[in-house]
Amino acid sequence: MLFLVFICLNSVLVYKKVKFMDKMDQKLQAQYQKALDYHQGGKLKIVAKTPLKNQDDLSLAYSPGVAIPCKEIQKNPLKAYDYTSKSNLVGVISNGTAVLGLGDIGAQASKPVMEGKAILFKAFADIDAFDIEVDEKNVDAFVAAVKAIAPTFGGINLEDIKAPECFEIEERLVEALDIPVMHDDQHGTAIISTAAIINAAFIIKKPIESMRVVISGAGAAAIACAKMYRALGVGEIVMFDSRGVIHSGRNDLSEIKKEFLTNTPYASYREALNGADVFLGLSKADLLGPEDIMGMNENPLIFAMSNPIPEILPEVVHKARPDAIVATGRSDYPNQINNVLGFPYIFKGALSVRAKKINEEMKFAAAKALSELAREPVEPELQKIHNRELVFGREYLVPSPFDSRLKERVSKAVADAAVASGVARI
Repeated sequence: MLFLVFICLNSVLVYKKVKFMDKMDQKLQAQYQKALDYHQGGKLKIVAKTPLKNQDDLSLAYSPGVAIPCKEIQKNPLKAYDYTSKSNLVGVISNGTAVLGLGDIGAQASKPVMEGKAILFKAFADIDAFDIEVDEKNVDAFVAAVKAIAPTFGGINLEDIKAPECFEIEERLVEALDIPVMHDDQHGTAIISTAAIINAAFIIKKPIESMRVVISGAGAAAIACAKMYRALGVGEIVMFDSRGVIHSGRNDLSEIKKEFLTNTPYASYREALNGADVFLGLSKADLLGPEDIMGMNENPLIFAMSNPIPEILPEVVHKARPDAIVATGRSDYPNQINNVLGFPYIFKGALSVRAKKINEEMKFAAAKALSELAREPVEPELQKIHNRELVFGREYLVPSPFDSRLKERVSKAVADAAVASGVARI
């Protein structure tokens, strides 16, 4: 009898998933022409800040007047921040090898995504950004290309570069350049999800040090999250890659993955999640079923962030575990772990003090500022935008992307951390 009940329940869930996929496909199809129209001609243009209306303006904008700031910069390279756009300009740079939801589509096909990132910089933080698509997969050549164009920018946002190359690329550029460099796919997700975990732990009154986290995925974002959680003080981290749990008995692990070895060769997610407090999904759709999360501790935190289909749907989680707190990467569910809460303001803060780099102190300052802002009352206009009540709690762990206080609060926290940690120039 129990077996029949399980079969029936499983059939219902499969049916719901099929219907959900059909709905997603229809939604994508409905947006097809609308999306093409939106992107027609590209999403960016250059607008002059200074006047060019007469001969005098022309002589200042170009020859001979332009020689004067050139000489000033030649004498003191830091004057480039004063006399060029460098002080408020970020390069969004990719080779298109790991575009979200699309994979390795190449540099040119990734351009709409990079343009999109650039307009997010402008809309949310009033930062100008150029998108640069580098048709190069070789690490040495890619690093050389970015180093060669770095004088143009006040900061560099690396984007959609596959692991493990992205780790080496970022590390080498951070070491070689004297401007902030951040691979947002890694650190953005880590910063925002850290803010969410801080607040979730506060809500359920559980010490972060006692938490056990199971991570599905071992790519750029997963590794960065694991590193940040460990620095936050999380008690135990168990990580799975595509071949299973990362444990001490395996001989096929990279040095980066070896940082997260466990001594227990868990045979399944269900086994690893038994007694766990947090599930972080950065892998693939429909990875877990309701039975997999039943052994998790009271008030489990389930961050299922695969897009567009999470590792487990929030409605499935809530039916199986009504005590769970759920976050996803999607805007149509509460608690969206959205990188736009981070990168515009992290770079804004770094640029405002002409920081040489974005360090761990600045990342944690951003996470803390986000967690604190989420606990404050929001303006009524935000309630209307989201069409639901936004009150700090189980369904509101991080601020709305449209909270106008983000630019000031997060940017200032990052800038203060840059000054305190000694990487600011001003």
